[in-house]
Amino acid sequence: MNTPATSRMSRFYNLGALIDRSRDLEKPALIDLGGERPPRTVTYRELDAAANGVAAALARRGYVRGERVAIVSANRTEFLAAYYGIMRAGLVAVPVNFKFPAALIEYVLRDCEARLAFCDPARRKDLPADLPFVEFAGGSTHSFDEFLVPGPFEPVRPWPGEPAMFLYTSGSTGKPKGVVLSHQSHIWVAETRGGGKDWSDQRVLIAAPLYHMNALALAKFASVSHATIILQPQFKAPDYIEAIGAHRATWLTAVPPMMAMMLRESALLDRTDLSSVQNLRMGSAPVSNSLMDQLRRTFPNASILNAYGTTEAGPIVFGPHPQGIPQPASSVGYPHPQVMLRLADGADVDTDEGVLQMQAPALMNGYHGLPELTRQVMTDDGYYITGDIFRRDEHGFHYFIGRADDMFVSGGENIYPSKVERMLESHPAIEQACVIPVADEIKGTKPVAFVVLKHGKSTTEQQVKAHALALAPAYEHPRRVWFLPQLPLSGTNKIDRKALEAMAANAPTPGQEAT
Repeated sequence: MNTPATSRMSRFYNLGALIDRSRDLEKPALIDLGGERPPRTVTYRELDAAANGVAAALARRGYVRGERVAIVSANRTEFLAAYYGIMRAGLVAVPVNFKFPAALIEYVLRDCEARLAFCDPARRKDLPADLPFVEFAGGSTHSFDEFLVPGPFEPVRPWPGEPAMFLYTSGSTGKPKGVVLSHQSHIWVAETRGGGKDWSDQRVLIAAPLYHMNALALAKFASVSHATIILQPQFKAPDYIEAIGAHRATWLTAVPPMMAMMLRESALLDRTDLSSVQNLRMGSAPVSNSLMDQLRRTFPNASILNAYGTTEAGPIVFGPHPQGIPQPASSVGYPHPQVMLRLADGADVDTDEGVLQMQAPALMNGYHGLPELTRQVMTDDGYYITGDIFRRDEHGFHYFIGRADDMFVSGGENIYPSKVERMLESHPAIEQACVIPVADEIKGTKPVAFVVLKHGKSTTEQQVKAHALALAPAYEHPRRVWFLPQLPLSGTNKIDRKALEAMAANAPTPGQEAT
């Protein structure tokens, strides 16, 4: 277990006010690739004024400090302006996963007791009829431009621990839970990610959805750093590649499935100048050695790291080794000096393999309206129980093994899908793999796999099984293998395991060969 260092005094006090007005306010804060031609460029002065306009409008209309205001929209400039303005006014911003079905969107809006929602035109139909809204488009009485109140606004100075935002988890194992996060916790995230360096020359490409921790934290880091965001409404691999070349992106962040989809666009990658990319950060899912090797060949000028974080405790958990030991490709790093970590295996705490528990400055206040569930994920001495299984090596580097709740038992043996997936991805023809359990009368459950092949490669189901039997215990080998052109993604761009379970239930005949 490591001991956290004392954090320095922040320049900022409100999470919605991360713009340093002493710097060049005519610099582009955003290049918005939402469809306008040419793309819309928004300066820091313009973004700051729009956020103030939101805050002043909320205050004038009588919204009370601490009330929740939702955002249901694809990525766009107005999303960030509304997000910052809500928090400047002392209200709580609630970005909502717009890819949820309408009933689940309504559940989130009711659960957080939203008083108002900002939305884009495509999502207006998904709002409850009785919820007031502001639409990110002109030409109506509910338009964003009509809503704004121009002029200066002094951001509310939050109390210690005062909520700034609710981020709802994806709900893959039940109804979404609202994670309550304070101003101070994510100001720490935004400032700490920079590590005291000047990142103002960075052009940060964001295509992951802003309702997710990954993209939202990066947007705030860019604001604190006075960098420029290249903002895409959503991730599409060809558009992503073209944005790198056209706008000379220097910083990429994504979940591994997004990178895997991008790499399949080999012809477009070959004719695109990717030399501007200096930093590539991945998180939210394991990264295979094969994917890491392909990315290093594709972005030879970039520092490429696999990271780890949680909505409940923030995206800053690991960092470089204090003695300068190089980070192994399959590791997520060494514990950050301001984060305390330990691995627990049942009653044994601080083992070399077990469930990761952590204390961090970005730790949530709790789950909204769920005090009992909050107690279940916190230890008596204040550690958050992540539910993720890790291994620690002799140098202190940590390795993600899998989710404790993804683990399943087959014939009495514990199987961690992520471990089997990494083994399958070592096959020379396999680019991606996803392993799920299916019911079995004898063993209870058994593993099956869906795989995506590398461009121009071929293999068979039997060859994949033989590869698994040669490298892993027999109980881990997939009893069936299906080939897909790409794996389905959830709203947070992670692999949609529920969709694959449904596909397995309607499986094709065995023995099919893919090329």
